[in-house]
Amino acid sequence: MNSKLQSLYSLKFNPFRSDVPVEALYCSPAIDAFLRRVELSIADGGYVMITGDPGTGKSVALRLLARRLEALPDTVVGIVEHPQSRTMDFYRELGDLFGIPLQSHNRWGGFKALRARWTEHISTTLTRPVLIIDEGQEALTTVLTELRVLASKALDSRQLLCVVLAGDARLVERLRRPELLPLGSRIRRRLVLDYATRDELLACLDHLLEAAGNPSLMTTELKATLADHAAGNYRIMMNLADELLATAVERDLERLDEKLYLDIFTQPSQKKPHRKRRTAATP
Repeated sequence: MNSKLQSLYSLKFNPFRSDVPVEALYCSPAIDAFLRRVELSIADGGYVMITGDPGTGKSVALRLLARRLEALPDTVVGIVEHPQSRTMDFYRELGDLFGIPLQSHNRWGGFKALRARWTEHISTTLTRPVLIIDEGQEALTTVLTELRVLASKALDSRQLLCVVLAGDARLVERLRRPELLPLGSRIRRRLVLDYATRDELLACLDHLLEAAGNPSLMTTELKATLADHAAGNYRIMMNLADELLATAVERDLERLDEKLYLDIFTQPSQKKPHRKRRTAATP
């Protein structure tokens, strides 16, 4: 973190950036309830889904879920980094995540090896491995179909994985199509994130400032202004606050207030240039 930012405001981290430490993230009541439901069902596996428009908190929910599941005894969590992969590249990524070297020319061998690894893990730990796929709307239909078959066993009566799918409204629409309806019908837990209320935005700001070590960094009026102009979108609010903080550092301001907001984001009125009247020439 910028040393000047730390010395001016005694912040442990920048509370408005996307790389906020997981332990400092704001966990809304809806997200917390969802995390507890997933944690209770981890032993049975199956599919869970997080959906919402950009800026409504999907990434935060995923980070909190991954941290909570990783803290469970003997639980292995794999995160897919490239959801747009074709089937064989997807297999190779799964092999990398779960410690199995897979050969590109032997898809059947990879299928058996992954299922054997997951089955062994279940028999020794009584928990399911977890696979998290962010931006699930980008995944190919063939990959999602392959995953459904790969993770099921005993005529679909047992699930070998707990799969977490996350994405925007396009993911919901895709899972309603006939070719993906068998997967969509298997979603057991859902978290649908909507645009935040004013109170939720204010609670998020208060939590982050407290966690960062300076709850009085912003005035109450500025917090209210940010919440009112964020359109219910956490990301928009954080971008506005980050711009304010960067400017405050440049100006060596002691505190962020509404005057700074008006100075940065209010457009000056466009005045028409004054035209001087032409006077008639003296004969």
